Amino acid sequence: MTAHVFVDETKERGLLVAAVVMHPADLTAARRSIRDLILPGQRRIHFHKERDDRRRQIVDGLLALSAHAVIFDAKHHRNARVAREACLVSLVEHAAKIGAARLVLERDDSTFQADQRLLFEQVRKCGVDGRLRYDQLRAHEECLLAIPDALAWCWAKGGRWRNSIRRMVSESRQV
Repeated sequence: MTAHVFVDETKERGLLVAAVVMHPADLTAARRSIRDLILPGQRRIHFHKERDDRRRQIVDGLLALSAHAVIFDAKHHRNARVAREACLVSLVEHAAKIGAARLVLERDDSTFQADQRLLFEQVRKCGVDGRLRYDQLRAHEECLLAIPDALAWCWAKGGRWRNSIRRMVSESRQV
């Protein structure tokens, strides 16, 4: 599989990372669908800032996509840095296991350099150097980052929101 993996997180109630896996053949249609959900005047979809009726509309759009997600849950870690490292290590291991060609993380300037070092080390450790490309982009630079943004928010929120996206989540892992 030459999947592309799009990654975002929520830090509400502890660190939780959503990794959305998509086949390259589905990327163009998915980008079109996400861009169609962006309202006039919006630069991007930022799920936690949306109203509930708009969130339901976005979730309905996401459910129509050919994608699935893995949730990496590091809430039991008390130290934020340790939690993030555990998620990134598991994320790269998963990407290597499924033969992903590209890993796209939403850029967080506060962790950018540490993330780059860890990604560099893990890609080599997993033996996928040269086969797995990783990028840290801002959400407006890659509209598909709206998908893990929404899924992470819904999963962390729990209840009806988690249930609304559950069929997109193929696995949830404690890391």
